[in-house]
This record gives sequence, structure tokens and C-alpha cells, in this order.
Amino acid sequence: MLSIGEFSKICKVSTKTLRYYDEIGLINPSKINQENGYRYYSIEQLETMLLINRLKQYNFSLEEIKAIITSEEIPNEKLSIELYKKKSELEKQIQIYSQITEQLNEDIAVLKQGKSIMSYLNKIDVQLVEIPTMYLVSIRKMVYKFEMEEQYACCFNSILRKIQHDNLTVNAPPMVLYHSDEFTPLGLDTEFAIPVEEFVTGTRDFRPGLCLKTTLYGRYSNLPSIYTKQCEWAEQNGYENNGPLYEVYITDLTQTSNEDELITEIYYPVKKK
Repeated sequence: MLSIGEFSKICKVSTKTLRYYDEIGLINPSKINQENGYRYYSIEQLETMLLINRLKQYNFSLEEIKAIITSEEIPNEKLSIELYKKKSELEKQIQIYSQITEQLNEDIAVLKQGKSIMSYLNKIDVQLVEIPTMYLVSIRKMVYKFEMEEQYACCFNSILRKIQHDNLTVNAPPMVLYHSDEFTPLGLDTEFAIPVEEFVTGTRDFRPGLCLKTTLYGRYSNLPSIYTKQCEWAEQNGYENNGPLYEVYITDLTQTSNEDELITEIYYPVKKK
């Protein structure tokens, strides 16, 4: 048996942390002296503590670690599944940080040239176009930001099944219309739609009319910059918004895993003030 101090020294974990781990049921002392309250750990528990520390390095929460350690599933199988999931999460984070680092380097280079960090907005092209009436098969619902990707796949799969069942003809890429007046954490009033040739029961007409159009090549994270540029262009040229913003996905994440290969058309319906 090891005293809490000895256990702490070997595992490089403070006694305060060990007491907290005991409190939450992560790792409990093998024995507590009822007379003086001293805590003792078994030699076997050293490996458990090493596993806890290893999983913490992998960014597992204490709650996740406890679930792994106390699981009734076959230990190696459970651990293998959880490690694979965490690996995928970390790889995604690495990709995000890599993109942020790339953007930082670009911004630093721009500032060294004596330009504004926001000067990239001048490179965004805005066109004034007239969009004809479309016939849409669509699903409209409130969608939280965090579930957008899941709802995108789910709704478009449902729409495509309906199109196939009704023997309709798709004539344009999928699109998403945003009917909310403002961004809210409670969700956005979102319409997932696919244009078809036929105007029949179950479809609706959509008349966007005059629109500002910008084509985005690359990541969706750049969309706010496009919206900003379109709003500025409208204000400077005497136009105002006249309908829901919408995005047309020429290529999306179902067609490529490389975000730099994404092509999205952004439309901002307008009218003269």
C-alpha cells in the first residue's frame, strides 16, 4: 500500500487533485484508516492513475475518463473506440488551427505592406443580377447553428426522395434560404430547397428578382465577409434588402472533403431605396 503522499509523488498528481478524484468517483483510495482518515492506494492503482493522466493528455474530460474506466464493456474495445473518436476530434482541431495560422500569416504580411487588415474585402466581387422565378421542393424549419451540417444532409436526403417519388426534374444545385431577421442562438428560420422544372402540388414558386451575387471559392467560414461586402455595396449604391438571403451550393461537403474546393454562390435580394 502507498500513502496518498507517496502515490502523489510517484504519479506527479497533487494530493488535492487525488482527493477531488476520490470525491467524483474517478479513482478511490483502496483503504482509508478510520481512526485518522489517512488514505492509502494499492500498487495496482498506479497503472489506473497513469491511464487517467494519459487520457487527460488526449483532451478527454474527467467525465469521459470515468465512463471509460467504469465501463462494463470489454476494456480494450471500449478504449479503442473512444481513442479513435478523440483522434478524429483532435485532427479536426489541428486543421482548424492550421487554417487560423495561415490566416494570421496572411494578415501579418498585409500589415507589413502598410495596408488595412480588412483590405481583403476590396477583392470580393459583387454583381447585380436578375434571377428568374424558380420552383422549389423544400423543407423549412428552425435550425441551431451546431446542427446545420446534420440538418443539411437529413433535409436534402428527404427532398431528393420526394423528387424521385414524384418523378420531378432537378434543374439547379441545392440551396438554403435564411428567413430569420437576425442571428439568434435559439436557431435560424432555415429553408432547404432544390429547384425543379415542374410546378406541381408540393412545390412552391420563389421569385428572388434583383439580387447581389458573389461566388465564394473555399471555406464557409468566409461567408460573413461576403455578406458584409454585399451589405456595403447595397448601401453605397442606393439599394436595400428585399427578401431572404440564400446560398447555392455548386459543390458541397458531400462532394469533396477539401474545403478549399467548395464553390458557393451567395445571393442578396435587393431593391432600389
